[in-house]
Amino acid sequence: MDYRHTQQAFLPLVLWIGFIAILGVLVRDEEWPSWIALFVVAITAVMVVFSRLTVTVSNAAIITAFGAGWPRHTEDPADVVSAHAVRNRWIHGWGIRKISGGWMYNVSGYDAIELTLTSGKKFRIGTDEPAKLEATLALLIRP
Repeated sequence: MDYRHTQQAFLPLVLWIGFIAILGVLVRDEEWPSWIALFVVAITAVMVVFSRLTVTVSNAAIITAFGAGWPRHTEDPADVVSAHAVRNRWIHGWGIRKISGGWMYNVSGYDAIELTLTSGKKFRIGTDEPAKLEATLALLIRP
């Protein structure tokens, strides 16, 4: 029983490319100061990393990773008490967030699976396949 799914968020990338295009038009006849160029490159790198979230579930681990595998969060399935679908509020945002009782990794949308751990902490995994991920985790978690 293995599960692997990558969710890609296109809206942030499209908005960022639009911003760069507008910035390029505004300063097209002038040389960009080096700090602006560095800022654009840095934000572009962050946008690329945080626009993709891969969730991998196996008997050995539940791995949630952004971009090319970093940052990542790993949970031992033996430490998971329950997993159920939840709906994040808009205030939770996207990316890596501290939420009430734990942490959340989310790339896009409001659907998530909330893991409750034996420690009592919570970990939310944003997903565009909540029913499939919840069903996979239900097979993995021992009652």
